[in-house]
Amino acid sequence: MTLNSQIQSEDDPLVLAHAAADALILQVNEQITLETFDVSNQALLKQLVEGLGDTRGLVRLRFAETLGEIGEPATPFLLEALSSHANVVVRRAAAKTLTLIADPAAVPTLLNAFLHDEDTVVQGSAAGALARTGETAVPALLDILASTEYSESTKGHAAWALAFIGSEAADHLYAALDSDLVDVRCAVVGAIAHVAQEQADERACNVLVSALTDPEGVIRTEAAAALGQINYPPALPHLILALRDADGEVRKAAVSSLGKIGGQSALEPLQAALNDPLEVVRVLAKLAIAQIERQSTAESW
Repeated sequence: MTLNSQIQSEDDPLVLAHAAADALILQVNEQITLETFDVSNQALLKQLVEGLGDTRGLVRLRFAETLGEIGEPATPFLLEALSSHANVVVRRAAAKTLTLIADPAAVPTLLNAFLHDEDTVVQGSAAGALARTGETAVPALLDILASTEYSESTKGHAAWALAFIGSEAADHLYAALDSDLVDVRCAVVGAIAHVAQEQADERACNVLVSALTDPEGVIRTEAAAALGQINYPPALPHLILALRDADGEVRKAAVSSLGKIGGQSALEPLQAALNDPLEVVRVLAKLAIAQIERQSTAESW
């Protein structure tokens, strides 16, 4: 490097900004290690949040991890950035950093960003942070599912967040099972399936079995698929009945789940399903029979 280019590099605003950011993150991490970091230093916390706009991805990650380690004292500054910062990169990183902190106090601002930010990455990251806050976010997520105001994409994110929260939301989920709204019941059944997987919860499994008789085919399908995922053998007779469901999607899910759960009692009904009106059901029934037979052969050894 020539002398002139070195002088130009040293005067370059971007190079200077990078050097200042590197020095700041080094200084703060040293203070955290030595337990001398002052969490009441608002100016420093604001600087750290501004660091989320660094043009280098790995450096943004270091700022996010540092703020995550600082925890809840950083929440107000991250919320301010999420709600009003002009730089979309900072808003995105603020939402992702709030996911690390999982502060329930962030729910209202996260909800607003999820529903109203113009950037889809901010929306998705806010949904992820809502999921991490746990039970506090559940009522708002259920309200989104119950509303006619929001898109299917938004409702899909809300349903995913509910499922992620899982057992922590169990009481709210069971209460919402009586909803008249299909979107709510469908999301609740999906979330309860996660509860059943997390805890091998008998109540959750029984709810999924009951959902096989829901008036809506989409919910019966969700329940039939979930019972196979959690591998719940007591559901076998109920899944066998579902092979006669008028909805082809329900029959498909039931056939697949019977193959996963196995059991000799499923073979004869699956043989009958080889005559199903839908080709896809017939193909799946053949695969399920082969799966059960392979499992039976393996067990005999």
